[in-house]
Amino acid sequence: MKFVNSLFAVSAAVVALGFMYSTTSDAWAGYAAVAAPDDAAPVEDSMHEFMEYVFQPTYLRLKASMATAPADNKGWKAVKSDALILAESCNLLFARKPDQHGEDWTKHAAAAKTYGGKLYNAAKEKNFEGAATAYISMINNCNACHKQFENGKHILQP
Repeated sequence: MKFVNSLFAVSAAVVALGFMYSTTSDAWAGYAAVAAPDDAAPVEDSMHEFMEYVFQPTYLRLKASMATAPADNKGWKAVKSDALILAESCNLLFARKPDQHGEDWTKHAAAAKTYGGKLYNAAKEKNFEGAATAYISMINNCNACHKQFENGKHILQP
């Protein structure tokens, strides 16, 4: 009888998991279809405006947060948030390649994203030394792009 009860319990669990998986995957499939419009054109065409309102406020908050090691969870949360926003925002740069030197643009954006991700991960570990190293590398990659595409304007200070 124990075997039959165990078999019934396992069978019921498999059916329940299968049902949960099918309803969950259906729900996400519908979400993905809605979240990916055919026209993903930028809202703002001006790269200057885009940088000023997407990247600059986040960079300025992060700069203040990275001036010294965060003293508490609130401080680390601020670093994590801004690092993740900047790293993920670099994904938006891939679709905004200029007509000339697009490969260089992509390399700069990918490097800034990589170091932004490293900054985020170091902040998750509350590793200020690692965060500071990644932060400087991210800023250096941003500045390399600004030097090439903005003739040295808008150089960021760590």
